[in-house]
Amino acid sequence: MLKIIAIALSAIFLFTSPAWATESNSGKLFELQCAGCHANGGNIVRRGKTLKLKALEKNGYTTIDAIANLITNGKGNMSAYKERLSETEIQSVAQYVLDRANQDWK
Repeated sequence: MLKIIAIALSAIFLFTSPAWATESNSGKLFELQCAGCHANGGNIVRRGKTLKLKALEKNGYTTIDAIANLITNGKGNMSAYKERLSETEIQSVAQYVLDRANQDWK
């Protein structure tokens, strides 16, 4: 019986750990690379260019690809991150931003 429980628990951790790791890494990347200007989805440089859902929609950043493109190439006062982050990291941060915006950064 203990063997069955151990196998079941192993399977659970095997198949769920990557999701936890990805979400955690995305949040850490955001905190390290973005939160200096965009803490809690705000923007300390340009007030109207926040990462809140309404602002993202107004500025045409409604998809992961659009947000990833902004992170990659920068725009205006925002620096490009293509030299600092890998494509996978950029996609991960873009997903994180969209997810958090949809949750009103709570």
